[in-house]
Amino acid sequence: MPLLYILVLGLLLSHTPRCCSSATARDTLTEGQVLAVGDKLVSTNGKFVLGFFQPAASTVGKSQNSTSSSWYLGIWFNKIPVFTVVWVANREKPITHLNMNSTKLKFSSDGNLVIVTNHADAVTESLVWSTHIVNRTQSSSVNTTTSSVVVLLNSGNLALKVTDSPSSDLRLWQSFDYPTDVGLPGAKLGRNKVTGFSRRFISKKSLIDLGLGSYSMEVEDISGIVLKRRNNPVVKYLIYATSGSSSLIPMLKSLLDLHPRTKGLFNLTYVNNNQEEYYTYTLLHESSSSIFVSLDISGQVKLNIWSQANQSWQTIYSEPADPCSPPATCGPFTVCNGNARPSCVCMESFSHKSWHDWLFEDRTGGCIRNTPLHCSTSGNNKNMTSSTDMFHPIARVALPYNPQIIGFATTQSKCEEACLGSCSCTAYSYNNSRCSAWHGELLSVNLNDGIENNSEDVLYLRLAAKDLLPGSRKKKRKPKVGVVTIVSIIGFGLIMVMLLLLIWRNKFKWCGLPMYDNPGSAGGIVAFRYTDLVRATKSFSKKLGGGGFGSVYKGVLNDSTSIAVKRLDGARQGEKQFRAEVSSIGLIQHINLVKLIGFCCEGDHRLLVYEHMLNGSLDGHLFKKSNANVVILSWNIRYQIALGVARGLSYLHQGCRKCIIHCDIKPENILLDASFVPKVADFGLAAFVGRDFSRILTSFRGTVGYLAPEWLTGVAITPKVDVYGFGMVLFEIISGRRNSSPETSDNTSSKNSDQNIEYFPVQAISKLHGGDLKSLVDPQLHGVFSLEEAERVCKVACWCIQDNEFDRPTMGEVVRVLEGQQDIDVPPMPRLLAAITEQSGAATSM
Repeated sequence: MPLLYILVLGLLLSHTPRCCSSATARDTLTEGQVLAVGDKLVSTNGKFVLGFFQPAASTVGKSQNSTSSSWYLGIWFNKIPVFTVVWVANREKPITHLNMNSTKLKFSSDGNLVIVTNHADAVTESLVWSTHIVNRTQSSSVNTTTSSVVVLLNSGNLALKVTDSPSSDLRLWQSFDYPTDVGLPGAKLGRNKVTGFSRRFISKKSLIDLGLGSYSMEVEDISGIVLKRRNNPVVKYLIYATSGSSSLIPMLKSLLDLHPRTKGLFNLTYVNNNQEEYYTYTLLHESSSSIFVSLDISGQVKLNIWSQANQSWQTIYSEPADPCSPPATCGPFTVCNGNARPSCVCMESFSHKSWHDWLFEDRTGGCIRNTPLHCSTSGNNKNMTSSTDMFHPIARVALPYNPQIIGFATTQSKCEEACLGSCSCTAYSYNNSRCSAWHGELLSVNLNDGIENNSEDVLYLRLAAKDLLPGSRKKKRKPKVGVVTIVSIIGFGLIMVMLLLLIWRNKFKWCGLPMYDNPGSAGGIVAFRYTDLVRATKSFSKKLGGGGFGSVYKGVLNDSTSIAVKRLDGARQGEKQFRAEVSSIGLIQHINLVKLIGFCCEGDHRLLVYEHMLNGSLDGHLFKKSNANVVILSWNIRYQIALGVARGLSYLHQGCRKCIIHCDIKPENILLDASFVPKVADFGLAAFVGRDFSRILTSFRGTVGYLAPEWLTGVAITPKVDVYGFGMVLFEIISGRRNSSPETSDNTSSKNSDQNIEYFPVQAISKLHGGDLKSLVDPQLHGVFSLEEAERVCKVACWCIQDNEFDRPTMGEVVRVLEGQQDIDVPPMPRLLAAITEQSGAATSM
């Protein structure tokens, strides 16, 4: 499993970037002053900050004292907890070796605003970036006796102005004229018809490389607003046609008015005169929510608005709507599906060219072949080729652009032969008696499952024969007896050495690593000695809980860090295998997944060390309401818990290189941090205790009440078992009580004669179909909840617990519904629950 791929985008969003703050905030820099690393300019309204920073993702896994990552000067939102950059100065020339003492923003002698730095072996300053305005001493329009200032305006615009008088607003340069991938309110998208100067958006290359990316959005004279592929400007996607520019503003206004959060919020403007043509937008109220338009790495134009309730940016509009529509968004030899997450995957028998680039959303390299094609010239005739390659069909796709039409190939077999006859041919398609062939890279292959794709074409991908016939291997010659003897002797010697090492290791009773505060070799996490964990947990005296994988104990390290130590039951792996599993799980980091700090594999002891969650597990707050430490969760917190858990599971299922199935989703495995942010625990632990998910229920210690029906059927387990468990947890979040427990008073001695009547999922689905949900919500909320959100959660829960796993959604779909980006109808009542309802009704009527 590639280790880089299983890092988490949630970590990238939550990780604090390396940027610094000064003691005194100011919005202006004058000549003679400098802005050093650690200083910042803050707009007078406190909304924006200018300073040096590193992208949040670039510091993941690096030392806090590292200065080798890329540094930029930029502007970001000041009061938004998710670090969001809106403009970058030196995006084409990042500072890769930062000198903290000499890197600064200042005025040059000719009046330009510049970034300079010194390398360790350099004496003179090196110019990193400049505004490149006309030399003030050569300009007749500017008084040489005046001075300049740079001001960070309340709009987020960095303006270089002349200060000949207090009221002067002569701007020599402004950042709004050189946008990056973000358009703030007040900025222009357009062109100057006289000078030809164009204000355009250019996407960034990746989450850690803010340089010029693959796409630009600009206004063209003939076309209108277009999205271009920068390395191939001929390839375009028309966003809005020029002929419709006059009607574009009313259309966008009506579109924005449909969303309650943007209704009446914008003032949209289109200007087209002899001097210039541009689009711009402003907010009608200065105190309005934080909003911006961005050109995504993948080529989508998005309107983003900050959600204070969700503490995240929400995309309320995107163009094109289908993420596969931007040209070549996934790179060469990929297939794009707009309804899937992730939308880009490699073609059959291809692998990512760079896992690192894909991890940070740079897919320009696309995918490469696992096995080279077999093609060679035949005899003395260089025009004749021979090949053993075969073709793999990809059905119902939008075909790549730039096809070569082969007129003489009037049948599919001749079309296939024509492609095999050229060593550069990589695919062909035959449809309506027309043969199309492609040479070199294949770009923009989109599945029919996409949002805007209705193609029925079939693309035949050329592959090496061994990739399509894995069982056909040539017979190997028998090795010579002498070679076998030598190999056997060497092998026996290696076994003896390994036995000696094993005896030595057991003698010292630990895993061969130094003190616990030094990182081990398992992906950068910490290797603890058993005695250290005994001391930290006070001999495992304070038990936090237990489950199917083992018991958990609270502990405190020497640096006062609170930890949770899980002792694995039944884990008897060898050290190498254990370390491999720990490495994989330790690198899975997401804001909604519990972080693994370290491990211990000393002797027979197998322990995992996690971050400790201050507010414990979800079950304590939902079901143990008499406990003094329990907090009655508000509806807003409950909804955020449901959404956070969904995001965490979606990442495990779809965001990792290898799908991770949790298999035991329940409130006890959902932990809450100090801010009640949910974190899924115990993910990936099945590998430690040898779970076989292809067996029936008796081979797995699950939790009754959250087990999907397929556990009982003996079929192979899929991620849909987690979807089922999540649905059952949603019912408990709504009601504040166990699904399987009757709603009675503290005196439980007199139970209902038929507890099935009280089975909450049955009640919930019945009342959802009947349109009555208010009585289902936890009475501890005293009616303070969102009926719309409660109905949405109940629908999702019913959708998740369908009997047939194919009728259940993916966790990615669940996230979109809970985020309000996708609507669903009322799902049918599952057959098992319908049977319970019928039995309960019969029992009641007797």
